[in-house]
Amino acid sequence: MKIGITGATGQLGRLVVEGLKGKVVATDLVALVRSPENATDLGIEARTFNYDQADLLTDALRGIDTLLLISGSEVGARTQQHGNVIRAAQSAGVTWIVYTSLLHADQSGLSLAAEHVETEALLKASGVPYTILRNGWYTENYTGSIANAIAGGAFVGSAGHGQIASAARADYAAAAVAVLTSAGHQGKTYELAGDTAYTLTDLAAEVSKQTGKDIPYMNLPEQEYANLLISFDVPAPLAEAIAGWDSGAAKGDLFDDGKTLSKLIGRPTTPLADVVRAAL
Repeated sequence: MKIGITGATGQLGRLVVEGLKGKVVATDLVALVRSPENATDLGIEARTFNYDQADLLTDALRGIDTLLLISGSEVGARTQQHGNVIRAAQSAGVTWIVYTSLLHADQSGLSLAAEHVETEALLKASGVPYTILRNGWYTENYTGSIANAIAGGAFVGSAGHGQIASAARADYAAAAVAVLTSAGHQGKTYELAGDTAYTLTDLAAEVSKQTGKDIPYMNLPEQEYANLLISFDVPAPLAEAIAGWDSGAAKGDLFDDGKTLSKLIGRPTTPLADVVRAAL
């Protein structure tokens, strides 16, 4: 049984491939990537796979039984791109699609949610058996800002006291591996999040503890935070999106306490302190 992994050279994709190589023989894995030359270090077959090139996708999926569709990174283009992949999978005879969606996509106020909901609908209408992994926030989304927080003397955001149940990228990769290599998941939607929620005040306190420096959390209104990001040369649409996601966190969009992720991977999710330590 061949497993195809889209976006296999991305940060999540690489972790999934490494995890799968510990469970199945490498010859049963196929990296579906824009640039196969960037996948040589993965040690598995690589095929050219560009979500936008609809007419070439079916041939690239020939012989693949199970497809991990890692959501594309081009916000605004994803419904079309994912639709191209799903239709190609139908034509190629793929028998199961596992898709990485967004936590509580059908209820979320995050700007990212709509395309995931639309993709989920396309999946369900396709007739191809599916599993939906609704991934919560990556802890790395926040720990990636630690260097700037240390340089600026404060962690800045607009998440208020919102509880963030994030998990490490490796935790979500482990969940994908667990689902792809075991039975009983078809037709299911999993809400995946970290075991322990925290606020950005908690994150700032953890950074302070590990660095020995006083790094407080400074909460700003959404537009002020967006303007601050723009002043640091973040493109305006991205700055407004980031600030909007923080506001979503304040409203509970990044919270879940079901512990489904740790149940799937058979261990607790990675503690915040560990991800902070790795970032430092």
